[in-house]
Amino acid sequence: MRQIGVGVIALGWMGRLHSRGFRQVAERYPELGVSARLVAAADPVPANREAARGLGFEHAVEDYREVLADPQVEAVSICAPNFLHHEIAMAAIAAGKHFWIEKPMGVNAAQSRAIAQGAAAAGLVTAAGFNYRHQPQVEHARELVRTGRLGRITNARVWLIADYASSSEGPHTWRYIRAQAGAGVVADLLSHGIDLAQYVLGSRITEVTAMTDTFITTRPVPLGVGVGHSAVAVSDERRSVENEDYVAALARTGSGALVTLESSRVAVGPRAEYVVEVYGTEGSLRWSFEHPEHLQVLIAGEGVHRGYTTVMSESGYGDYGRFQPGPGQHLSFDDSKVIEAGQLLESVLTGRQVAPSAGDAWAAAEVDEAVVASAADRAWHAVPEVSGTTYAF
Repeated sequence: MRQIGVGVIALGWMGRLHSRGFRQVAERYPELGVSARLVAAADPVPANREAARGLGFEHAVEDYREVLADPQVEAVSICAPNFLHHEIAMAAIAAGKHFWIEKPMGVNAAQSRAIAQGAAAAGLVTAAGFNYRHQPQVEHARELVRTGRLGRITNARVWLIADYASSSEGPHTWRYIRAQAGAGVVADLLSHGIDLAQYVLGSRITEVTAMTDTFITTRPVPLGVGVGHSAVAVSDERRSVENEDYVAALARTGSGALVTLESSRVAVGPRAEYVVEVYGTEGSLRWSFEHPEHLQVLIAGEGVHRGYTTVMSESGYGDYGRFQPGPGQHLSFDDSKVIEAGQLLESVLTGRQVAPSAGDAWAAAEVDEAVVASAADRAWHAVPEVSGTTYAF
């Protein structure tokens, strides 16, 4: 079995998730004949470096440059905060390391373009963290669209509504600083919706108009460092939130379909209401991450009832059969990260781009930037076309 040495940069929630994903590849994808060797992890936070031992890393360091300089590391995961993505990714490219990077790939489209073009010029394979597209029912939805079962696609709705920042007493972290996070919920959640729309419809978003708002304008300064969205103690001092909490957008695709997009990080009620609806001249479908094993499908002319049929997940829908032995179960958020890890290692092994690419992340970043610009001037904005995507438009 071929071993591929990997390093993980930043061992917060996402870095730990990447690490566990790598460990499962040999089990879930035995036909690849490949396993991940967890060589090194880098994180400036002592507690995160301590966690590296339990995750199976051979050693942990403070400086990510040590991971990139290690000749035993062939590929790296970049799980640091947004404002470090560009610096670390460009350093990985210079070091000749394949990489798996979380989205948004940079704090703006220019950074994302530099990363995607740099990786392509260096002949590196990449992976981007668009994990929702790996849900089996999303893959099945894409197949129904691509094979014409729904007829001509007329419109779609995609929304990602969450409550992780709904408390006004939640700590003011880097996520709320424009220089460090870039956009707010546009980059954090809507980018997933943009990817889902383009991936399922098979057509790129060409123009957008949008509105945004910031509903919680100040947050308390934290007294410590948390992992992911975990709670930490806060002080009495408050700082201004510099990016948006909510976004609603209208979009057109190259195929002529109309798309509505919506995201919130401050909704009170929905925890992770992530939904895709697609409408065509011969049918429609609906998928929700709250019940990921279900796909609601209606195809005109099939059956006498004008209502949705609930199609359950089963082997043959994406990578479902690698995780569950029988139909009707669901794949978790963590499982979808195992799929990404497997796709990255397959890409490294074969030299063929299998995973969602840095080009896909660049494509989403261009839509993100057009959305933010439109919200500022209240006009329609064209979305530049990019290269190096895996969408196969």
